[in-house]
Amino acid sequence: MADARDEQLRRAVVLGDGSWGTALALLLARKGVEVSVWCNQRAHADEFNAARENRRYVPGVALPANLRFSADAHAAAAGAQLAISAVPTQFLRTVAARFEDALGGNVPIVSASKGLEIETLARPTEILESVLGTRPLAVLSGPSHAEEVALGKPATVVAASNDAWVASRTQAAFNGESFRVYTSDDLLGVELGGALKNVIAIAAGISDGLGLGDNAKAALITRGMVEMARVGVARGARKETFFGLAGIGDLVTTCCSRHSRNRAVGEAIGRGETLESLLARMKMVAEGVWTTKALFGPESELSGVSMPIAAEVHAVLFERKDPRTAVAHLMRREPAPEMKGLV
Repeated sequence: MADARDEQLRRAVVLGDGSWGTALALLLARKGVEVSVWCNQRAHADEFNAARENRRYVPGVALPANLRFSADAHAAAAGAQLAISAVPTQFLRTVAARFEDALGGNVPIVSASKGLEIETLARPTEILESVLGTRPLAVLSGPSHAEEVALGKPATVVAASNDAWVASRTQAAFNGESFRVYTSDDLLGVELGGALKNVIAIAAGISDGLGLGDNAKAALITRGMVEMARVGVARGARKETFFGLAGIGDLVTTCCSRHSRNRAVGEAIGRGETLESLLARMKMVAEGVWTTKALFGPESELSGVSMPIAAEVHAVLFERKDPRTAVAHLMRREPAPEMKGLV
């Protein structure tokens, strides 16, 4: 990116050809930006370019002429003034290394990934910075399923950065008639909200699979929000961020939508399917599975944070605990005032 901070955005690169990466690329392309989407497989790039449609992840949506796919990191990033990372968190470190020489150090990166790295508990922006060095970074998060965004249905999200200009730059790049973007200076909180809500969405899905009804699901969402805020505050984020778009907004959508992969994983488990069989047949990543594992892994520093719902999700996913037993344990916890230890 040129040093002039007021230059018009003309070219961008998106890392990741999945549904979210493609949806974000469509938003930019529809505003007249030349967009190159990096694919992990050359065959996919050739297929999408020839069909003018990403039939694997966003079927039925025509791709404009100014949106192209490439499996070459240097070709995809050439001339980019803005980079958007939409790579699943567990693969991000490897993918970022491919762009180490392709992206100039002054090119801002907007992270649209949601998760925590299992081995390190690192957030996506931390991974990007550790691989690509210090550079302008932002996070784009909120209630925004790719399937709806790609179709131009209204959505509202938040762009967060520790640099006010980067947040505003991101807002200006994506804001439009069908996609409203607010700004925030709590990058940590916005990024954690996007990761943690997926864990609670799995719990909500398990509730659906067990047929527990609306009352149980509402309670899971509400108390799950409290757990998310506790974790966020424990790691240095602001409490109020979790009661905004990147927290409660994204949580409600992910817990209730038919598009939610994390809710669908929980529902299947609630109906008796094993995690192993689910992962074997899924073509898209459910980040909540791995975020749950990271939260309770050896690198986690959250042992003193009360997360009863997340703990039961972990037990069901990785310790083969029966979901109904997990529900019973949650319901039989010691009675307490609602607001005690809220955050």
